[in-house]
Amino acid sequence: MKKTIFTGSAVAIVTPMNEDGSINYDTLSELLDFQLENGTDAIVVAGTTGESATLEDGEHLELIDYTVKKISGRIPVIAGVGSNNTRHAVLLSREAEKLGADALLHVTPYYNKTSQTGLYLHFKACADEASLPIILYNVPTRTGMNILPETYRKLSEIDNIVATKEASGNFSQIAKISSLCGDHLHIYSGNDDQITSALALGAKGVISVLANVVPYRTHEICQCFFDGDTGKSDTLQLKYLELIENLFADINPIPVKTALGFMGFDVGACRLPLCAMDRIQAEKLFTCMKKYGLVPHCIPAGTVTAKRPGNTLLWRKNR
Repeated sequence: MKKTIFTGSAVAIVTPMNEDGSINYDTLSELLDFQLENGTDAIVVAGTTGESATLEDGEHLELIDYTVKKISGRIPVIAGVGSNNTRHAVLLSREAEKLGADALLHVTPYYNKTSQTGLYLHFKACADEASLPIILYNVPTRTGMNILPETYRKLSEIDNIVATKEASGNFSQIAKISSLCGDHLHIYSGNDDQITSALALGAKGVISVLANVVPYRTHEICQCFFDGDTGKSDTLQLKYLELIENLFADINPIPVKTALGFMGFDVGACRLPLCAMDRIQAEKLFTCMKKYGLVPHCIPAGTVTAKRPGNTLLWRKNR
């Protein structure tokens, strides 16, 4: 049985930006405090939601370094280091390990798609060059690649490949992975609308976009399940489905950054090629967030901006 990196909810945290496009570390500090105060079980930094695709290497590593130092061992920090260039993924892995990350997240190669043998060799090369535990990331809708169960079985034989973030949405596949790999490969849900279903198939938790906005509730969905209160876990999952749908009404992380702006966090815009959320969709998101008590009811949707309005502390505890 391999060591579990975390159980529960790991937030795939956004990367806040200043108006000039640089990383806003003041807001990142606020977001990390918000996560710690609300029971998040781990932080995933510089992943898809963190806009890793548009980070230069220096920024990428600085972001990991800042997060590791800010969290200071209180919960695990998992560094996104995936690339469709194996040498680049190895380089980022080595540097993230030097910076003190607790684990690494490796997405499948994308665009220059490979075979199942190529996937195995890519991940093996990354694992061979780092001693940290590795979480694989399977998200076929973004990458055009799917790690098949038999490939997972082979990868699970590598000592420091310990888990996967499964975002295929294919429960037959998740069940097959669990059956083939057992305790040699832990599973984390990569889909916020399928947390309880994945837990029922043996998942250890979720790597979550939703947790940016409601970290305690996302943690609670998992914890209730682990505590045996599956009814409450299911109830919470269903309760937040509408919010989850609105957080994925546009390309991630556009909606979740918009949502955090509504909550008073100065996260700024996404870097191009991602652009601002359509106004109609944004107002629908704002109206939805009102239902969950995440934004003041007295503010009309059309008047809300992404600037911090001074009521940030109102949303510090979302329990």
